[in-house]
Amino acid sequence: MTVAEKEAVEKMSIATAKILIVDDSEGTRTLCSKILEKEGYRVTQAENGEQALKLINENNYDLIVTDLMMPVMDGMELLEHIKVAHPDLHVIIMTAYASVATAVEAIKKGAYDYVPKPFNPGELQITIEKALERRKLVEENIHLKAQLKDKYQFDNIIGSSGPMQDIYKMVDKAAHSNSNVVVYGESGTGKELIARAVHYNSTRAEKPFVAVACGAIPETLLESELFGYVKGAFTGANTDKKGQFEVANGGTVFLDEIGDVPASIQVKLLRVLQEREITRVGDTKPFKVDIRLISATNKDLMQEVEAGNFRQDLFYRLHVVPINLPPLRDRRSDIPLLAEHFLTKYCRENNKEIKGFSPEVMDQLMAYSWPGNVRELENIVQRIVTFEENDIGTTESLPTNFRQQVEHHERLFREGVEDLEAMVDEVERHHIIRMLRRTGGKRTETARRLGIDRRTLYGKIKKYGITPDMYK
Repeated sequence: MTVAEKEAVEKMSIATAKILIVDDSEGTRTLCSKILEKEGYRVTQAENGEQALKLINENNYDLIVTDLMMPVMDGMELLEHIKVAHPDLHVIIMTAYASVATAVEAIKKGAYDYVPKPFNPGELQITIEKALERRKLVEENIHLKAQLKDKYQFDNIIGSSGPMQDIYKMVDKAAHSNSNVVVYGESGTGKELIARAVHYNSTRAEKPFVAVACGAIPETLLESELFGYVKGAFTGANTDKKGQFEVANGGTVFLDEIGDVPASIQVKLLRVLQEREITRVGDTKPFKVDIRLISATNKDLMQEVEAGNFRQDLFYRLHVVPINLPPLRDRRSDIPLLAEHFLTKYCRENNKEIKGFSPEVMDQLMAYSWPGNVRELENIVQRIVTFEENDIGTTESLPTNFRQQVEHHERLFREGVEDLEAMVDEVERHHIIRMLRRTGGKRTETARRLGIDRRTLYGKIKKYGITPDMYK
């Protein structure tokens, strides 16, 4: 469908809206009806508020246009009844007694807008179009929120293994509390998915969920990103800027890789949790925020505390509800479920029909060690959907390095611990992947932490067939 066709459909859906005209003057009702029916609207008439309420309870209207001064029940009383029983229904007030006072009172009580009488037909049409467009946007927003909530229901966290059943219970308990949560797990295990599930199943679901990747933001920028800044706080601060805590007020802040937050920021986070207030960079006046904090890390925070890298007092503030996500290799029975889930997802996106996986593919998926966890599995299945030309996933669609790694693992398993050199290589390979993951794939920093030069690291990456998918 072209953009023009889409716009035409949207206009048509608005033009065929059902509108109720409420006025004690038959002449006014008839005039309004003729004007609106000419534009394609479906119009119903009522001569007073009581009759209008009866019709509203029996029908689904998109908009109510009502006079202000009427016998039996006036427009203001009708408006109040509508906003109690049908809060999303837009109401336009018509009044011959137009004044700033009546307009303000009507809008305060929930009216979308008002039109003075005698009204201009063009002005009436424009006001109605705007009201219907606003209602359409509100409905789309409600639908979007419903989709988000459905997306992050527990049923969509894939897995039926024992470890995942424990996760479901923890997420359910966390969602029904307001306690801070820490999600532990290797990269790619789905920590943000768990955080969103907690948020969208909590009482804060209608408020913002703001995710901050702490490890990806330089220390010099992280403070202003979280807390915001005022104009003139530093060079380039030309206007005030809200921080993510302020943006998420009333909702949830998700701090990914909390273990990478520098000590200077840890102090400020502690104040947020203790005092529930923040101070923008360059400002002196703190102000209150109401947020729920969910953090995630692939590090052992207690070990970081013992090593002096993480504040103990902050640790205990964060570590109220710990959720430990198991790596994919520790819940292999979930691999077929996850693979089928991703197959359905990417077939739908690519308009392809692949009914499943060959036994050989599933054997290889089950045999692989999955250092990149669920994210790596998703990437592999996406590749299969992209390259597969048959109606079932075959080994030919698997990456060459993936097949080589599976064969390598199977050989190690057959040969056992007698192949000591191969076992040492396997340990080194996994250690390099973990370090690349911790540094965000920065090879120079990875080489420095491993105590080797970059050329040696590049050689080992090539030797072990390490790809970015394994450490993202």
